[in-house]
Amino acid sequence: MRIYKVGGAVRDRLLGKPVTDIDWVVVGSTTEEMLAQGYRPVGADFPVFLHPKSGEEYALARTERKSGRGYGGFTFHASPDVTLEEDLIRRDLTINAMAEDDQQNLTDPYHGQRDLEARVLRHVSPVFAEDPLRVLRVARFAARYAGLGFIVASETLELMRQLSESGELEALTAERSWKEISRALMEDQPQVFIEVLRECGALKVLMPEVDALFGVPQPEAHHPEIDTGVHTLSVLEQAALHKQPLTVRWACLLHDLGKGLTPKEEWPRHIAHEHKGLKLIKAVNERFKAPKDCQELALLAGQYHTHGHRALELKPSTLLELLQSFDVYRRPQRFEEFIAACEMDARGRKGLEQRSYPQAEYLRGAATAARSVAVQPLLEKGFKGPELGEAIKRERLKALKAYKEAASS
Repeated sequence: MRIYKVGGAVRDRLLGKPVTDIDWVVVGSTTEEMLAQGYRPVGADFPVFLHPKSGEEYALARTERKSGRGYGGFTFHASPDVTLEEDLIRRDLTINAMAEDDQQNLTDPYHGQRDLEARVLRHVSPVFAEDPLRVLRVARFAARYAGLGFIVASETLELMRQLSESGELEALTAERSWKEISRALMEDQPQVFIEVLRECGALKVLMPEVDALFGVPQPEAHHPEIDTGVHTLSVLEQAALHKQPLTVRWACLLHDLGKGLTPKEEWPRHIAHEHKGLKLIKAVNERFKAPKDCQELALLAGQYHTHGHRALELKPSTLLELLQSFDVYRRPQRFEEFIAACEMDARGRKGLEQRSYPQAEYLRGAATAARSVAVQPLLEKGFKGPELGEAIKRERLKALKAYKEAASS
């Protein structure tokens, strides 16, 4: 039995980055031998075990061959005669196909270290094109390492194009796709993830609603970058720079989908794009089975982001409707995330990244004013049922009128 540290742990050590998760490959062993040493089996499809003390994953060296469509369409073979090189060749990128022993002696049969130094994301072998999930993974790695100057090798991009055109991407489950998408959106440069998907043709397969935004113009007075797709990437970039959570980043990606439906003769204006985009946002949410909090914020941000930008001009009654839509009384965090998405949208415009966004504080103040209305005095006056609801609404409207007058003076 020989044990090697493999994949990301080796890659990140060589890059000088913190190593968090460690994967191990065991060469020359069997399931029976692993069980006898106290390892706990966890792999449903192939032999993966948890270390009896550390809990880290140890997998028997294995080979694989394509046997069906999609990410799960593979047959695996693990036995003591599978070599380390045979195990490494089935991996996606050369920088992920390195191994080291307990003395940090490097095994690098596919020149991953060379590609690390050259800042290139390159596939290990032609079988890369058998697994559609690798399109998303490579785009995610591009987003992670863009700041270090990494690019996708042209020949790898070509294989990704072939995968995108093959129909294999449609075989990915919503759960697997979302896992990669959500991880990619939380990388340092998530806009690169979208750029790479678009470059290889995967974006129009996975998210045609986002792909349709590229080439759609907006009024230059409000959007110096003009192109709606470019604007969306800039908003996503701002969300990452400001360390926004996944909910906000997802909302930023989808907030302008309605502009892709505007007839060309109406360009560059996009009347009612907020409302038109809701069915598209809902479709993307459902396609990837996004978590409920991501779905809700994306829909609300899509519908109301222009309200956020015009917050200082809104009538108290409109402001109250906005606050009610977000249920700011029981869900204050969701409204805070909406404000963040609006601010990222405002900053995601060429040359306006540093512009102040006074609407944020104004909206927070409005929410505080509405929440300050006490219910107990109304109960003491005898209001109950629907009448109580109307009385609370009147008091909140009164509070917002006072707030707006104070803010204007």
